Amino acid sequence: MDKTQKTEVVADLNSLFVDAGSVVVAHYTGMTVAQMSDLRSRMNAAGASFKVAKNRLAVRALKGTAIEGIADLFKGPTGIAYSKDPVAASKVAAAYAKDNDKLVILGGSVGTTTLDANGVKALATLPSLDELRGKIVGLLVAPATKIAGIIQAPAGQLARVIGAYSSKEAA
Repeated sequence: MDKTQKTEVVADLNSLFVDAGSVVVAHYTGMTVAQMSDLRSRMNAAGASFKVAKNRLAVRALKGTAIEGIADLFKGPTGIAYSKDPVAASKVAAAYAKDNDKLVILGGSVGTTTLDANGVKALATLPSLDELRGKIVGLLVAPATKIAGIIQAPAGQLARVIGAYSSKEAA
């Protein structure tokens, strides 16, 4: 790689680190091409991405960003999982690492917070933004449904009472 290509890679990585909601750094030693492709497809399905970059270039790209504290994780064959959603990258990485012992999570960051491997795994247990939005909508809709049920209940009871009296008089 010549100098201009290196500066382009550093600039791309820098913009990636600045825009990412979460970053997960992991070792991928011993993974086959098929396993890497599977990991990347799982990441893409969840709205995240997985990238392999040279450590020195990644450390240069981290300088001046809010997540500069994860620079010490870049030792050995490291891959970078990232997403705008604060939970997506860690969820997929943790799930894949559970199934495949060749992917070892080293740590990462969420926003400006640096996480160790256990922090990334704990983050993976949290619901995603879409799941949280669904829960909030469900909570907002539930009272309206209950109110409609309560309003309909007296009318239904009145109709049943009238129906019982009419069937009683008919008999």
